[in-house]
Amino acid sequence: MSLLDSTVDKPHVLVVDDDTRLRGLLNTFLSKSGFRVTTASNAAEARQRLSALDFDLIVLDVMMPGESGLEFAGELRRSDDVPILMLTAMGEPKDRIAGLEQGVDDYLGKPFDPRELLLRIQNILRRNKPQAPANAETPRQVSFGPFQFDLEVGELAQDGKRVALTETETALLRALAARLGEAVSREALCRIVGSAVNERAIDVQVTRLRRKIEPDPSFPRYLRTVRGQGYRLVDA
Repeated sequence: MSLLDSTVDKPHVLVVDDDTRLRGLLNTFLSKSGFRVTTASNAAEARQRLSALDFDLIVLDVMMPGESGLEFAGELRRSDDVPILMLTAMGEPKDRIAGLEQGVDDYLGKPFDPRELLLRIQNILRRNKPQAPANAETPRQVSFGPFQFDLEVGELAQDGKRVALTETETALLRALAARLGEAVSREALCRIVGSAVNERAIDVQVTRLRRKIEPDPSFPRYLRTVRGQGYRLVDA
């Protein structure tokens, strides 16, 4: 294998942070940890990078001059489902929930241990890989209403047209679709989606997913709440 081939095979991370020193440190650390790294100092530069290159994950700072990381993430989610790990000095639950509502997949507070950042990135990328069905009885594809969801590749389509999902939404829908018609507890969904997600965050993600699949999210037809148990996906 050539040096070029081995470089292309590495996961490509976009680091977006206005702190020049931190940007350089992350570039060096992640490069030594086996990633291709591209950097941007603000949201405008990040858009330029995204228009020219494909990325496996974005490490995104919340507090940036001009357009904030939260604003950038919210706008990006309208057209792109690339996983986002957000770096933030804001540790309040309401701030983390605000990020999840914008489609952020995970959070890491500043200051942080680079080894934890690496583990979180690896976990996100691992969860984002296509997963084979757990057993022979699990279908590859399930349908509900006008939607078709491929559990193996994690893709949702509506009448044949792809619907963009975040990495967390994909994991959530895969867990529910694998047990179509059965209630799945919030606790189980937390374990499946990831350790950084709590039960309140699961509720937020369910709300976001309903906006994409329900004719009226206020009166869900497909993704239903099961009182005292959790959620279930039905094909009615």
